[in-house]
Amino acid sequence: MAKGVTEALSGWNAIKSSELYGVNTWGRDYFGVTANGLTTVKLRHGDTTTDVPFINIVEELKERGMSLPVLLRFSDILASRIEIINTSFAKAIKDYNYKGEYRGVYPIKVNQQQQAVQDVVTYGRKYHHGLEAGSKAELIAALAYMHDPEAYIVCNGYKDEEFINLALSSLKMGLQTMLVLESLEELDIILNVAEELNVKPRIGVRVKLSSKVGGKWSESGGDRSVFGLTSSQLITAVDRLREAGKLDCLEMLHYHLGSQVPNIREIRDTIKEASRFYVGLVKEGAPMGIFDIGGGLAIDYDGSHTNFESSANYDISEYCADVVEGIMHACDHANVPHPTIISESGRALIGYYSVLLVDVLGMATFEVESDTLDPILSAPDLPESIANLIDVSKNLRTKNLPEYFNDALYYREEVHKGFKQGLISLRQHAAADRLFWSILTRIRAEVPKLKYVPEDLLGLDEAMADIYYCNFSVFQSLPDAWAIDQLFPIMPIHRLCEKPTRNAHLSDITCDCDGQIDKFIDLHDVKHALPLHELKENEDYILGAFLVGAYQETLGDLHNLFGDTNVVSVRLDEDGEIDFSDELEGDTVEEVLSYVEYHTPELLSRFRRLTDSAVKNKRITAAERRRIIAAYANGLRGYTYFESLEN
Repeated sequence: MAKGVTEALSGWNAIKSSELYGVNTWGRDYFGVTANGLTTVKLRHGDTTTDVPFINIVEELKERGMSLPVLLRFSDILASRIEIINTSFAKAIKDYNYKGEYRGVYPIKVNQQQQAVQDVVTYGRKYHHGLEAGSKAELIAALAYMHDPEAYIVCNGYKDEEFINLALSSLKMGLQTMLVLESLEELDIILNVAEELNVKPRIGVRVKLSSKVGGKWSESGGDRSVFGLTSSQLITAVDRLREAGKLDCLEMLHYHLGSQVPNIREIRDTIKEASRFYVGLVKEGAPMGIFDIGGGLAIDYDGSHTNFESSANYDISEYCADVVEGIMHACDHANVPHPTIISESGRALIGYYSVLLVDVLGMATFEVESDTLDPILSAPDLPESIANLIDVSKNLRTKNLPEYFNDALYYREEVHKGFKQGLISLRQHAAADRLFWSILTRIRAEVPKLKYVPEDLLGLDEAMADIYYCNFSVFQSLPDAWAIDQLFPIMPIHRLCEKPTRNAHLSDITCDCDGQIDKFIDLHDVKHALPLHELKENEDYILGAFLVGAYQETLGDLHNLFGDTNVVSVRLDEDGEIDFSDELEGDTVEEVLSYVEYHTPELLSRFRRLTDSAVKNKRITAAERRRIIAAYANGLRGYTYFESLEN
């Protein structure tokens, strides 16, 4: 039967795939699915927009000699995100007749890659979108790229004298560099260095709010937060500045709720508390004028539009309106001028920027669809546990599923005990194990026929999920999925007109049991298996992990010495054509080894001594030695990930 006819009869189509994977909700206007079943990214240049299938990008990269896994960066999407947050604040300011203005700053820590920072500066220039630096290294990067005299550079984190000297020097050169007090100890250093440089410092204070928010990063706020000043410390700082005749240097209030705040009500509550601090500082005589609300603007990773930790029950326009209204209300009530509003949104700007594409190398399944017993199970005098397992298989019916499911689990455990005690042979153990999974396969097929599914059977799909082996390292490319159970949208980039018939966990190619993903987005909860298609022989099957632009690149580690993946930027050029630029080859084995203090000449020398010894002991010939050394050297130059022979 023709493929198209099969799909029509199955009643499956691309629309159903879009609903299954939720791309129409979390993908916003950036990602979608074509009628012929291909996942796309929407690229834009001026008034020109194009939906580009990811599979086309993969084919182009292969022609260029670049293999998977690959991280794709989409500058067009980043430009769109910067535009949205700036225009949304501008609209809220106009709607409420707010007398201040908005200036965004991008926290470099969210994605410190040079191209990311450069793109933020390039696309943010028309809005005077600035940068936030939380370390000396980040400040050095910021000063090399941010030369806009109307954009802010906000300096957070603990700062030594060298950091402060550099920040104040940039202020003297005409940049709007703000030094945020994280502790009282920094104040004297700032004032002393400013006097040496003969420059008036622009100082902000980070306050600890009592308000706390939900989500994975809630510890960034509250009394136990690591950074910031308490109210008593804040008054001490004000008094010290007043005594030094420098109270006019205090211009900014700053606080930080935490990353990915899912509930808009909590954001409104914190604005209310922070506004009281701002008004109080003005009443103390500080000029102020800048209100920095920090980060926290969330991404709706699962598309549910709820206050679940991987979602957000608000959009950017609502967020901006609530911020503007909250600050305006407090200031008007206290007869205080409206300040410039700064937000340090990073995740919301750059999360959509990157997509990781990985190829599936193979799969393992626990299904055993066979009614034929292994011949060894027909032998006389079988161990009792195996005989009982056979009885379960023979007598299994829909009406006794829960009872026989638990019996199968019990007798399988008895088989394991017998094997450990030497009462069951290896072949008997293997046959019994196959029989057990055959029973579970049959039970799972019968479950949909039940009017009520017992609790014991609810986790059967998860227990029997396939394992799809994917060409990447969770620890390197999706570290938050491993470390804090962060959920990222993951879906196939093709075959979406076909109904997915498998449920799977994703395993990476590290030799670590933690190197897997077994939690996936869902509109109503968390799925513990991802619907995928049956693999086809000699045909690529490619998955995309979306919304990975925030934190993942710089948090990744070298577990099993898997390095950075290949990276390429994709955008539309001025002619509306797809432009591949900034192609970065992933780490070679040689480069990764150098990160952990191995040196290529020494490695080659040591390996040559091994081959020389093998030749001397007649284990290999001189010709074989030459081939082995060449293979070793080629391995040093190769990609750390799986490479097919054609590459």
